[in-house]
Amino acid sequence: MDESTPTRQPEPVEVPQQDEGPRPLGIGISTTGHPGVDAVLARLTDADHLAVGGHGEVYEDVHRGLRDTLTALDVPHPHPVTPRS
Repeated sequence: MDESTPTRQPEPVEVPQQDEGPRPLGIGISTTGHPGVDAVLARLTDADHLAVGGHGEVYEDVHRGLRDTLTALDVPHPHPVTPRS
């Protein structure tokens, strides 16, 4: 490159600003038939009314509820059902 030729500086790239306002997820929630699981999954709709920064709290709450529901399946019942032959 010739020293008399000016060096071109790259043009700055504009990054669009992320709006932190509410952003509906737009997902549908189907029922599972298990009332406990359905109640926990319904909590996901709360994220539609929160700013993006608040979505994590909803996801954590749903995850905790689903984990607790699954854990409850491993707890021995006081009156186990015996299979019939």
